[in-house]
Amino acid sequence: MKKLIRITLMSLIIVALAACSTDSKGDDDSDVVVVYTPHPSETVNLLVEEFQSTTGITAQIVAAGTGELLNRIAAESENPLADVMWGGGAESLASFNDYFQAYKPTGLDQVSSQFYDANNLWTGESPLPMVIMYNKNLVAEEDVPKSWADVLDPKFKGQIAMADPGSSGSAYTILVTMITAHGGDTDAGWQFATDFYKNLDGKIQSSSGNVYVGVADGEYAIGLTLEKEAIRYVQAGADVGIVYPEDGTSAVPDAVAIIKDAKNLTNAQKFVEFATSKATQELMVAELGRRPVRNDVEIDESLPPLESIKLVDYDFDWAANHKPEIVQRWQQIVIEN
Repeated sequence: MKKLIRITLMSLIIVALAACSTDSKGDDDSDVVVVYTPHPSETVNLLVEEFQSTTGITAQIVAAGTGELLNRIAAESENPLADVMWGGGAESLASFNDYFQAYKPTGLDQVSSQFYDANNLWTGESPLPMVIMYNKNLVAEEDVPKSWADVLDPKFKGQIAMADPGSSGSAYTILVTMITAHGGDTDAGWQFATDFYKNLDGKIQSSSGNVYVGVADGEYAIGLTLEKEAIRYVQAGADVGIVYPEDGTSAVPDAVAIIKDAKNLTNAQKFVEFATSKATQELMVAELGRRPVRNDVEIDESLPPLESIKLVDYDFDWAANHKPEIVQRWQQIVIEN
């Protein structure tokens, strides 16, 4: 059945890509597009295969953490080596807006304005609620944390998986979300961040992928991660559960953007069209269980409606415009504790 669904979706993707404007400046004879992405291999393999088969364009993938890739884009700005940044929290991409160029994909009228840049420098792919994932074999039912505050319980010291906010876009979003839920950019908010770090007992993961894998494998009792990754383990029947913190979480989208002065601009535009098309969004829901950013695509029935999840008043501008200072302050907490 899934194969039939994918064949149908592929035909719709071809139609969507045909609508992409071809009057752009770029190498129209190019048959490649260079894509930087922090997406996990399951997402990359599925969608790159679809993109290549529907366009005939070869997507050359460079995979790494969001922070590393964005810094690389900045360092290469005089001679860009990539065409597209695909994935990573939107506020992380927004903090590097100077290195992207505007492109308005078709169908943007089906996307809420909170999920794309006002100047079309990036477009969201999927809202990403941040969750607490726990291993049912290591956490008794009565001990399951219900909030970010519960994660500070001493019984979880050294048993929490969390990636480095300086290199992981999702970890950065989680840090800002927790701070926001407990006072914002105030002494109280940063004290919460300090207390949280102390409960990590010095253990910080090198990548966001290590978080959900570590919890699923029983290396850690709980982990702070993205819904889209944790839910796959739940749907597969693993001994894990997820919690939407009752003190509020966030649902910042991951995003896709064209790098300024991209050498394969036409193909970069086709990639953005592909990533944001209705057909690709439906494919991500069907195959990956991800939330669509488009209003004309239904979510997977196993996910709670976004409206039912308590969200903090996430200050996107603060998170995007002050990322270096926020990361530096976090790093200072790490050094001092």
